[in-house]
Amino acid sequence: MIRQIIKIDEEKCDGCGLCVSACHEGAIGLVNGKAKLLSDEYCDGFGNCLPVCPTEAISFEEREAPEFSLPPKQHQWPLQIKLVPVSAPFFENAKLLIAADCTAFTHPGFYKDFIEGKTTLIGCPKLDEGDYSEKLTIIIRENNIKSITVARMEVPCCGGIEHAVKTALQNSGKFIPWQIVTISIEGKVLD
Repeated sequence: MIRQIIKIDEEKCDGCGLCVSACHEGAIGLVNGKAKLLSDEYCDGFGNCLPVCPTEAISFEEREAPEFSLPPKQHQWPLQIKLVPVSAPFFENAKLLIAADCTAFTHPGFYKDFIEGKTTLIGCPKLDEGDYSEKLTIIIRENNIKSITVARMEVPCCGGIEHAVKTALQNSGKFIPWQIVTISIEGKVLD
């Protein structure tokens, strides 16, 4: 089929990688220090990558390409709440785990007990600037989240992450099953 797709001029590309981050479909990667269209199929043709390219190495072209389709869902590693894009493909039908940074270091078996099978966001309300509730509201409102688990420590500062999730759920206008799991400073699950 003939459709609009991106074209990358490797001569102009400086390898900054901004286009890789801007492409939510995973169609672009860095190969030998240059941006490369890895899959015609994963390029949606909308060009989120175009405005972030400082060297104007990316343009559109109309050509024969397979029909657009999303890549198969892959395992997502934990991402900082402050850094994650709100419309990332791994949020679709996700069981969301929002964990305080300390929880994974305190509870042995945290991966198996909590992360496995979930899309994981991490943060520290004491050390990170600002409140997570606004960004979490957008993530919940704009994606099809199936459930939310909050993993927090028993210490008072972790109340900030719990509060942000509760506020985000209320502000999203959605009813999603959710739970709070509290971990002691000895690494035991209290709830």
